[in-house]
Amino acid sequence: MNFVAMDFETASGKRYSACSLALTIVRDSQVVDEFYSLIKPDTDFFWRNVQIHGIHERDVANAPTFPEVWEHVAPFFQRDRLVIAHNAPFDNGVLRSSLEHYNLPPARYLTLDTVKTSRKFFPEFPNHKLDTVCNELNIDLHHHHNALDDSLACANILLYEANHFGTQPLKSFVKVTA
Repeated sequence: MNFVAMDFETASGKRYSACSLALTIVRDSQVVDEFYSLIKPDTDFFWRNVQIHGIHERDVANAPTFPEVWEHVAPFFQRDRLVIAHNAPFDNGVLRSSLEHYNLPPARYLTLDTVKTSRKFFPEFPNHKLDTVCNELNIDLHHHHNALDDSLACANILLYEANHFGTQPLKSFVKVTA
């Protein structure tokens, strides 16, 4: 399997307020690379978001802006590339809103939501939050809501599902971003 697992953290309830982004790159069913960056958002921080992920305004004071980060990661978002996320509507929405906010062209890529796949394959789990799924599958998740740890955990969830159920049942979960 080849795919990229994506995770954003946001500074506020505004979808374009990305304050960190991580990508975990998987080729031939192996994690081969990772990308992580803090992002200086074009918005103030909301205390509740800071409480969740621990990123403060001072932490991103000298961080690149979203357009600067996008220059480095845009090649991963192509029509024939699979980009996954745990709760993909959120992460895809952050990407879409950030691109719109900065007047950048939309990204078109294939997407898959590991919340949906885990609901399908593990209906007996008490819930399908990232930390719960990782705990149930014995997947390491060191710092939940750290984008890099979350993207790696998400990648490992899909790899676990592919190893246990095959790739064919996963194909029905792949969608094209709108």
